[in-house]
Amino acid sequence: MSFCSNPRRSWGLACLAVAALAVTGCRHHRQVAQMPPQAQAPPVYSPEAPVYTPNTQAPPPARIPTTPVPPDGVSSADLEYVATHRPIATQVGLASWYTAPYPGRRAANGQIFRNNAYTAAHRTLPMGSLIVVTNLETGQSCAMRVTDRGPFVAGRIVDLTLASAKATGIYREGTARVRVDVYETPKPIYTGGRWCVQIGAFKDPDLALEFKEKLMREYPRANVIEFAGERSYWVRIRPEGDDKRMAVYLAAHLHPPEGIPYLTRLD
Repeated sequence: MSFCSNPRRSWGLACLAVAALAVTGCRHHRQVAQMPPQAQAPPVYSPEAPVYTPNTQAPPPARIPTTPVPPDGVSSADLEYVATHRPIATQVGLASWYTAPYPGRRAANGQIFRNNAYTAAHRTLPMGSLIVVTNLETGQSCAMRVTDRGPFVAGRIVDLTLASAKATGIYREGTARVRVDVYETPKPIYTGGRWCVQIGAFKDPDLALEFKEKLMREYPRANVIEFAGERSYWVRIRPEGDDKRMAVYLAAHLHPPEGIPYLTRLD
């Protein structure tokens, strides 16, 4: 099974996949419709707008439940869905690729990170979102699921696993300009959600701890932690109730002497 494509073969593979599914009678929870006509391009994805009205009920539990995806990252039904639907949002920017710093590392969705799965890290799309990443320089594309958070590097919008990077022609170059088409999200993109701000990378752990203590004094009802990254230190602040509006405000107004704030969705 192939979840990726070169520009000359993409529609042929998609059609073969659909035909194979029709023969085998593959079932899936989604009702797949014929591709509707599209009068205009999908909206450009922006995580900051619109900002929803925060929920004033009981705060959500601190633990984020696991969001499972298929072992390969995407399934045959996902490929069929992509072949018969239009994207609901799109984003253009720079992509890179990454690997786990140690065996057995868990991705942000709660599952073990796998280099050979067609998955990606994105800072703000809901966990488990079905996306297609297209290399705008080569035309190579690949369907994948969002299972991790990142990239926490200024100017980049998506981080790919080794398999996803090879399928899209990004592996050798390291980075490439891409289009991210969003096809399906388990949760709404713009409403709800659980949000935080991740700040880094601090080269000095004492500076990270000092900044954490400053945030705890200024925002006593927020959950603030500091933790070690691969080669640096980070601070994460979760506003009360993981509220998006407050997280957007913090991301726009926090300017530590060392480190960059990144608006990040947790769920």
